[in-house]
Amino acid sequence: QVQLVESGGGLVQAGGSLRLSCAASGRIFSKGWFRQAPGKERQFVAGVNWSGDMTYYADSVKGRFTISRDNAKNTVYLQMNSLKPEDTAVYYCAADSNNLIRVGVAPSAIEYWGQGTQVTVSS
Repeated sequence: QVQLVESGGGLVQAGGSLRLSCAASGRIFSKGWFRQAPGKERQFVAGVNWSGDMTYYADSVKGRFTISRDNAKNTVYLQMNSLKPEDTAVYYCAADSNNLIRVGVAPSAIEYWGQGTQVTVSS
C-alpha cells in the first residue's frame, strides 16, 4: 500500500503561480495529477513515467503546467504558472504501479490517490 501526501495548494490571483508536491511512501511506477471542480468530474491534468523523461498534459494546461518527479525523494511536483480562474479545483495526486498515467486514463483505473489539495484562483 502506497500513501500519497499532497501539499502546496492555496489562493492565488490570476496570472500567478503555485507548486504542488506529492510525497509517496514508496516507489511507484507512474505518477500524475487530476483535478475536480465543484459539480464536475475528476479530470486528468498531467502525468509522468518512472524515469521522468515522458510527460503528458491535458490540452487545457499545456504550456502553463509542468510535471516533474524526484525519485530519490519519492516525490512528484506540479508547477502551475499563468493560473486562470478556471484552474480552481481540488487537485489530487495519483499513482499507479502498473499503468501509465496519461491522457485518456479513467480515474476509476488509478490505483492510489492522495487526499487532495485546494487550489483557488481569483480573477
